[in-house]
Amino acid sequence: MTRADNFAFASDNTAGVCPEALAAIQSANSGRAPSYGDDLHTAEAKRLFARIFETECEVFLVFNGTAANALALAALCQRHHAVLCHQLAHIETDECGAPEFFTGGAKLLPLAGENGRLRPADLEPALQRGHGVHFPRIRALSLTQATELGTLYTPPELSALADFAHARGLAVHVDGARFANAAAALAPHGVTPADLTWRAGVDVLCLGGTKNGLLGTEAVVFFNRTLAAEFDRRVKQAGQLASKMRFAAAQWVAVLHDGAWLRHAAHANRQARKLSAGLSELGFALVAPTEANGVFVELPPRVVTALEACGWHFYRFVGEHGYRFMCAWDTQDADIAALLADARAVHRPL
Repeated sequence: MTRADNFAFASDNTAGVCPEALAAIQSANSGRAPSYGDDLHTAEAKRLFARIFETECEVFLVFNGTAANALALAALCQRHHAVLCHQLAHIETDECGAPEFFTGGAKLLPLAGENGRLRPADLEPALQRGHGVHFPRIRALSLTQATELGTLYTPPELSALADFAHARGLAVHVDGARFANAAAALAPHGVTPADLTWRAGVDVLCLGGTKNGLLGTEAVVFFNRTLAAEFDRRVKQAGQLASKMRFAAAQWVAVLHDGAWLRHAAHANRQARKLSAGLSELGFALVAPTEANGVFVELPPRVVTALEACGWHFYRFVGEHGYRFMCAWDTQDADIAALLADARAVHRPL
């Protein structure tokens, strides 16, 4: 059994920069270029975003997902408003109050939903909360795709939620830190990125780059372009405007122009399915179906302790015994084999 620290499954954030992005950074380092997004790389990236999503859209590059989400919600809400989200949503559990800070005080209203997803029926009770001026007005619905439990929303499910939200005056935001994994998983079924966003009623998408092999760049994509008014100033005020934006934009160009963003995500998804199948064969119960690049599984305390002693890093994520293992663009078969070998050695089914 291994003894050195192994972060292969701790998070898709622990992976390095994918080769396309790394080469793009090196290439963009040649010569000089205009700053603050007035360069040719940024112009090409925005053209490619429009091509990928099959529509004109407003695109802003920021450094990280927390800023992307918080600034997007600030464009949708004022300080006396509220945002509906799943109780496991990243904006609720992992962003240190950034959405509330950047909106000036808008309240997050976390809701329960099976397997990390929300349904219109889950939203309805929240709309009945409070009375008049004494409760914040709900103005946005935030969804996560893929969800924090690694599950997916299909286009019909998104459409039902967006129709429900828009009929009640709510804008629809999607935290797409792992949107690439969702898009790659549904592509074989004929689903396009457009089908998962504006065609389904999504107003703004925060498209993750970091978890898919990019360095220090996320994209905020407004399909409802009127909501992007003066968003460039929000980005600047928040300290998220890159002076040398060409290095961020060049990475997006590198992975978008030939579909590498989907290939890397598809690889991570395949590896997650392999790991999920292996853990299931060992007798461990899945907490949620493996639909993207995360595996959520119940582990007895003795197995957790033994695997940690072997050097594996992973997180308890849901409930008392639910743990998360994330696969990434660079997850190798050898990583999966090593983890399963250690799990097999320490697990003795009753």
